[in-house]
Amino acid sequence: MNPESLQFSIVIPTYNRPERLQKCLEAISKLDYPSDRFEVIVVDDGSPSPMEPIAAPFQSSLNLTVIRQANSGPAKARNAGAAKAQGQYLAFTDDDCTPLPNWLTQLEAKFAITPDCLIGGQTLNALPHNLYSTASQILIDYLYDYFNLDAGRSSFFASNNFAMPTHRFHELGGFDTSFPLAAGEDREFCDRWLHHNYTMLYAPEVQIQHAHHLTLKSFWRQHFNYGRGAFCFHQIRSQRNQDQLKVEPFAFYSSLLTYPFGRSSGQPALLLALLLFLSQLANVLGFFKERSHQPNKQLHWA
Repeated sequence: MNPESLQFSIVIPTYNRPERLQKCLEAISKLDYPSDRFEVIVVDDGSPSPMEPIAAPFQSSLNLTVIRQANSGPAKARNAGAAKAQGQYLAFTDDDCTPLPNWLTQLEAKFAITPDCLIGGQTLNALPHNLYSTASQILIDYLYDYFNLDAGRSSFFASNNFAMPTHRFHELGGFDTSFPLAAGEDREFCDRWLHHNYTMLYAPEVQIQHAHHLTLKSFWRQHFNYGRGAFCFHQIRSQRNQDQLKVEPFAFYSSLLTYPFGRSSGQPALLLALLLFLSQLANVLGFFKERSHQPNKQLHWA
């Protein structure tokens, strides 16, 4: 295959979720996009059982490469995949996501108009009957509404569904691997992108399904870790901008708690609001847990 003909390199970090990775690759194999114009790079982040056997059946239908690294987290895994990429654009997703058939077609249409953008797509909840997964998705929806109110002046995309020119990714140095957990590094990348005066564009027609099964325990753990990542993000951002460390205003949180009542999700709005409150409690505790390692930092509300 001629590397010059490759439009997209799809990078998928994975860790110990063989069934999810299989479904992800099945969905990618059914994309309505010429198979000779994209490649798939799976980065196995040190899974106990190697992921090569899961990927092997797709070698005949996809231009597929599997990389294995010692367990280092998704940020380093994405960087490792990007280092091998030969496509003009990098398209990131996760192993528990399944792109819709027109995913790359829609991305190509957007890049044809805005070739130098960071484009973020929409994430759809693939587990609507799971209360905790639904609450987690509603939180993401709220964040997208809050940070991407003007689609052409967006400021946050999750790394399970965004794409950019490959050369821009490398110019910025990829994802920051100093984050202690898989939380916050995508937000930091978006902020760094904007810091260099590059444009972000929200494209809700670029869609994936996200099947992240959660329990109450894993829901709490996820948002506690998000809080830890949030502190790291705000610290790095304040250092980059030579500014005081700030967090979102109180109105951000009050609006969040009423957000489920204006949406139809198939789950009771009151329960979702309670879970969103719980998520923010976990987030705050995680934030101050991480801050306790560096007690000299002062906090300021935006």
